Amino acid sequence: MLEWSYSQIDIVRSLILLLAANGAPVLAVLVFGKHWNWPIDGGLILRDGRHLFGHSKTWRGLLAAIVLTALVAFILSINLWTGALFGLLAMLGDCLSSFIKRRLGYPTSSHARGLDTLTESILPTLLLKQSLGINWADILWLALIFFLLEEFVSPLLYQWHIRNRPY
Repeated sequence: MLEWSYSQIDIVRSLILLLAANGAPVLAVLVFGKHWNWPIDGGLILRDGRHLFGHSKTWRGLLAAIVLTALVAFILSINLWTGALFGLLAMLGDCLSSFIKRRLGYPTSSHARGLDTLTESILPTLLLKQSLGINWADILWLALIFFLLEEFVSPLLYQWHIRNRPY
């Protein structure tokens, strides 16, 4: 019989939160279509002539990530507010990667292997590691697992018409 340690359980629970936060904006598009898809940056263009984040970072996606991650946290016996904060931090990490990609000249919704998943996974797990019961090594494992899942599962979600891009 397979026995799980508390550390392994905490890693799995944290990974589920990452997947919930990352998947919530995609689910929100499926549920709400184009409703409430106002860009977080309000269309702001900086001195470099590029948007702050881009039109794909929306208030709908941010709120969906916060709410869904909070609900999933509650189901996993993690504090509801920890879950909500996790969703917020994951999306802030996503916005940070978009900000960096815009400054590097990548178009909105483009893929930057590694950058897209690292900020989303490391920011919430690092800032909430004590609440999640994880350590530095766990955070590195989570970032690696999340990266690999994104690399191998996203193309499948695209083929199944759940995502509109294969990454």
